[in-house]
Amino acid sequence: MANFFTDNDDIQFLFEHMDVRYLAELVEDGFRFADEFDFAPTDADDALDNYRRILTAVGEITADEIAPTAEETDLVGNVLGDDGLVTYAPGIANAIKVLGQADLMGFTLPYRFGGINCPQLVYTMSNEMISRADASLMNIYGLQGIAETINAFASDQIKNDYLPDMASGKHTGAMVLTEPDAGSDLQAVKTQAYQDDQGNWFVRGVKRFITNGCGEILLVLARTEPEITDGRGLSLLLVERDPKVKIRRLENKLGIHGSPTCEIFFDDAPAKLIGERQRGLITYVMSLMNGARIGIAAQSLGIGEAAYRVARDYAHRRKQFDTAIENFPAVRELLVNMSVDVQAARALTYFATFSVDIENAALRKIELGEGAELDAAERKTLKQRARKHKRFNTLLTPMSKYYASEMSMRVSNDSMAVLGGSGYMKDYPVERHLRDSRITTIYEGTSQLQVIAAVRGVASGTAHTIIENLLDRDWPEEIQGLIQQIRDGLAVLDEDVAFVKEQGMEYMDLVARKIVDNAITLLVGALFCDYATAKDQKKAVARRWLADRMPQVHMNHEVIGSGDRQIISDFEILAGPVPVAE
Repeated sequence: MANFFTDNDDIQFLFEHMDVRYLAELVEDGFRFADEFDFAPTDADDALDNYRRILTAVGEITADEIAPTAEETDLVGNVLGDDGLVTYAPGIANAIKVLGQADLMGFTLPYRFGGINCPQLVYTMSNEMISRADASLMNIYGLQGIAETINAFASDQIKNDYLPDMASGKHTGAMVLTEPDAGSDLQAVKTQAYQDDQGNWFVRGVKRFITNGCGEILLVLARTEPEITDGRGLSLLLVERDPKVKIRRLENKLGIHGSPTCEIFFDDAPAKLIGERQRGLITYVMSLMNGARIGIAAQSLGIGEAAYRVARDYAHRRKQFDTAIENFPAVRELLVNMSVDVQAARALTYFATFSVDIENAALRKIELGEGAELDAAERKTLKQRARKHKRFNTLLTPMSKYYASEMSMRVSNDSMAVLGGSGYMKDYPVERHLRDSRITTIYEGTSQLQVIAAVRGVASGTAHTIIENLLDRDWPEEIQGLIQQIRDGLAVLDEDVAFVKEQGMEYMDLVARKIVDNAITLLVGALFCDYATAKDQKKAVARRWLADRMPQVHMNHEVIGSGDRQIISDFEILAGPVPVAE
């Protein structure tokens, strides 16, 4: 039987190489849950075996149940009926049912709500496999972050009322943020939430581009303080699917056709406040979006992996001039670049997710009532750990989303190049992968916004600290030359940061992508070198990565150091006049 976990050597390697045992100890809180729940692991070995079995089950379901329906789902899409109800494509509806029956819709939720309490890293691995099978399904499966947000911030009553049905797959959710005039600028949200004389909450307004807006549980960002016009006036509310929640249209999209993207009108819909007023955007949505960005990075990995595999197989089988086209140097370059690109995005995304797990575990013990028995020293250590990894994740999360999503476009595009005219036809899934990949660079924050967020972390020295932490060890002699290249590059990065700080924020934003790209090169290079100590194949990958990327680091360095602002100063000349509509 096919299996998207056991056929992927790189995911299996990272599962074994990364310290998943440590994450198990964190999320299981000393394995204390085994006394209360029969299916909770009793120790780290038991937990690792459990995670491996879960991933194997996901791999089997994705290969046998989901991937075979992806083409039909892309063609059929979703249907909005005259009754205002949305019908999923058959493959999507069946996948949600199967995943729920396999207890995979509450991946990171606590056992008491029917979840399986896995680390985010293991969930990210599952998200990648789901996306490789059908990227559009991940937009529903990956919205388990809705349940995580409810678990993190809602009252016990709301948790008990909603989380069990979400963990079982009976109910799906949606994050309802975007409006016609509030896309990236969520502080401009106008949808209103108000209370009646009895203190009951209601929501009124229009939301657009809402993934799975037809779900049963909607987390809505709305303005509860009409006198406050910025983000401080926004709160987060839970709205159930209701006759007062009207799906007005389904968007006609380029790709991910199995994922319904809805325009919603809330006609004074009943609601429940999540957490505290005025913390909707500043605390809750930012937490939700950070998780969503890791999810999109995982989705991008799945698309990239799927597209690469089609190209690799085709190049091996397709013959021209009496030889397989994989023997042509130009095709080999495409295939090697694609393979290394996917591995780089996976390394960065999994590393980021590992750091998120550490921060989340510390916060749970401190803030969610699980740290009541901690002594002062332990509490201080946990706070320091949480602060440290929050700083890391403020950089790593947008960096991963940016790099992985751009990678999925590059690899899908190059996959079509390998297949040529065949790839442009619907006979192969490459054209679907290319269409699906495009949205990954847009939703949950465009690549431009991710770069602006990440460059702040590079400029603050966080990237330097993370890379130095990775380099601070004894290295085998055969890898030391690669490590020296990274150290030399780190000096270049520090020089660039010092220079752009002198030039001001406008210039930093202008060259942000080049700075962030350089930081990614060095960070991924350090990760590849670490992997090379455990697997010989990764030595070749590390060498190829640095041989290809370090010249780009130096080229970017020259551009950054030039101080050229022509794009800003001569914008009207270079871009030309705004076209006049006829």
